[in-house]
Amino acid sequence: MLNIVLFGPPGAGKGTQSTFLVESYGLVHLSTGDIFRSNIKSGTELGRLAQSFMDEGKLVPDDITIRMLESEVNAHPDAKGFIFDGFPRTTAQAEALDGFLMERNTPVTSMLALDVDEAELKIRLLKRAETSGRPDDANPEVIQKRIDIYNADTAPVASHYAVQGKFIAVDGMGNVEEITERLQAAISI
Repeated sequence: MLNIVLFGPPGAGKGTQSTFLVESYGLVHLSTGDIFRSNIKSGTELGRLAQSFMDEGKLVPDDITIRMLESEVNAHPDAKGFIFDGFPRTTAQAEALDGFLMERNTPVTSMLALDVDEAELKIRLLKRAETSGRPDDANPEVIQKRIDIYNADTAPVASHYAVQGKFIAVDGMGNVEEITERLQAAISI
């Protein structure tokens, strides 16, 4: 089973690249953002809790995120593997994901980390706001807060997978096709 953590700051292209990787490898794409939005739209208790944090540009607490994610993984018992997009965002989440996947005897295969300049992230997010309808993409202050939170709280998760020999940095600058080729090359290592 191929389990990939697709990693990078907001606007790095995780969602875009996940689409290509799903098609190439037959994986199930699990985006915590999509899972949150689905729960929010459905009005679940977990969705309402997640929304209150997202509205402020904050990370959703681990226990809420992990419960939503486990439910989604369990909904796909015959999957060839998963792409975890936007998760884990903290070392505690990485440890919880490792534990949950080990119970299923399907560990994380690799963490592919998209490296994108901060100025480019801001441009991408503001552009995405024009079509996504996501208010968190349109507000420069919220964008900066999301990037700051990523740098302080999420970026250190890379060391969790580096220690395991599963961390692979991928240049996330350039056009979509170039980045896809780099990711596919990293997977085949």
